[in-house]
Amino acid sequence: MCKTCGDLPEYIHCCESLYQILIKFGRTEVIDNTLNPDFVRKYILNYFFEEKQNLRFDLYDVDSKSPDLSKHDFLGQVFCTLGEIVGSPASRLEKPLGYCTWPNLTTELSLSLSVFNRGIAGKKCGTIILSAEELGNCRDSATMQFCANKLDKKDFFGKSDPFMVFYRSNEDGTFTICHKTEVVKNTLNPVWQSFTIPVRALCNGDFDRTIKVEVYDWDRDGSHDFIGEFTTSYRELARGQSQFNVYEVVNIKKKMKKKKYVNSGTVTLLSFSVESECTFLDYIKGGTLSYQVVIHLAFTPSLGNPSQSTSLHYMNPYQMNAYAMALKAVGEIIQDYDSDKMFPALGFGAKLPPDGRVSHEFPLNGNMENPYCNGIEGILEAYHQSLKTVQLYGPTNFAPVVNHVARYAAAVQDGSQYFVLLIITDGVISDMAQTKEAIVNGAKLPMSIIIVGVGQAEFDAMVELDGDDIRISSRGKLAERDIVQFVPFRDYMDRTGNHVLSMARLAKDVLAEIPDQFISYMKSRGIKPNPSPPPYTPPGHTHHTQI
Repeated sequence: MCKTCGDLPEYIHCCESLYQILIKFGRTEVIDNTLNPDFVRKYILNYFFEEKQNLRFDLYDVDSKSPDLSKHDFLGQVFCTLGEIVGSPASRLEKPLGYCTWPNLTTELSLSLSVFNRGIAGKKCGTIILSAEELGNCRDSATMQFCANKLDKKDFFGKSDPFMVFYRSNEDGTFTICHKTEVVKNTLNPVWQSFTIPVRALCNGDFDRTIKVEVYDWDRDGSHDFIGEFTTSYRELARGQSQFNVYEVVNIKKKMKKKKYVNSGTVTLLSFSVESECTFLDYIKGGTLSYQVVIHLAFTPSLGNPSQSTSLHYMNPYQMNAYAMALKAVGEIIQDYDSDKMFPALGFGAKLPPDGRVSHEFPLNGNMENPYCNGIEGILEAYHQSLKTVQLYGPTNFAPVVNHVARYAAAVQDGSQYFVLLIITDGVISDMAQTKEAIVNGAKLPMSIIIVGVGQAEFDAMVELDGDDIRISSRGKLAERDIVQFVPFRDYMDRTGNHVLSMARLAKDVLAEIPDQFISYMKSRGIKPNPSPPPYTPPGHTHHTQI
């Protein structure tokens, strides 16, 4: 029995192992008397690029009509993620069935997935073929425009600089940000530009799901003033401009304090339209998209001596440091979409042996000719080794590595590759002007930049680079699109010390914008996905296993 949650055989997927409880989502039909079953029944699952969605498939030989699986012969099982299936060529994943027997249920859980995929030495358990296809209602994108009237005045020397933040509700009652409007300066009656957002991002296909909208007054220091909020749904918005789509903006705190309080203004939907578009999965399934992930880690002295427990680079033998957690959280998800799982991993702000020269693009594995590491574990190993050989020095320069990735992206602008640069740093940036110029130039290329800030430093510069509130510019030139996503890791640390939960939260927010950033590049260049290859049909069969 799992000592943390008390669960029985499903325990492999919970608590100390994966911190995710396994929930059964269905059984296939039974196919009699065959060693090559071809199941027809399909299952509908919600797919999120930004989450690691673990799956387990168990295969049984049915001996009776009993629903109790212990009454039947267990043939084998497969572990994978939904991302693995979606990210495979033609969204078709083939894996060998592994055979396992349940370990002693009182044993402490420290088992990894690979243990159960190995099978019995010398025994072939068969192969399972899994394929995924996107449902049609995920293809719609909604274009809408809003204005506001008589919003609260928040600025002492002016009016307000309002912007809106849209959130979709989740199954557990929490909310996830899905869109921010631009800031309209010095007005209480703003008219925001129209924007387009995928319906799946807005309501995940549930037209009656609550959509929360918060209205803020923008402040340069990032401490935006809350004006008020309102709720709606996709079904309500789809009515278009009407009396039903005029919303009162309410500030609950003000309402509780003031008896005569009515509202903090109103927001009106000016227009609403829907069209079907090519989706992120269309590009993956058609083989148009291959992610090229580049890792970049800070080795600056502000991070502290790696041998001291106060350092952000400190290698605790019992748990990962913030750098390793951020790397693992993001990398384990995005590697499902990288065809060869080989990642160039670089460091910056360190003195290198033997001559002590300062470098802002040195390979973590020490190989200048081949900086590629095998998978996330390979990067972590190279990172640990580099801490023993280089000297933390500084400064923190982002521009060299942004330009480095941009050079590769500039050579492949046909949509066949998309580059994702992951930078993990303590937030003290030294070449702000050069970095802003590099990002503005990179916004025209097939690339996105993820910045994870670790530690307790001020991240004002990173927030500016993010460009969610105000699009980044350099020398009077505005970035063509938003390609930077910044998050401070400290905001995602679980208060109970559950590091796996912290990593899952981080990955969910830091990767959420990647699909839309990719689509925005493809649309701006008029690049369409390749036709999907025909569904796989085994010899002599007419169907294949699907989820």
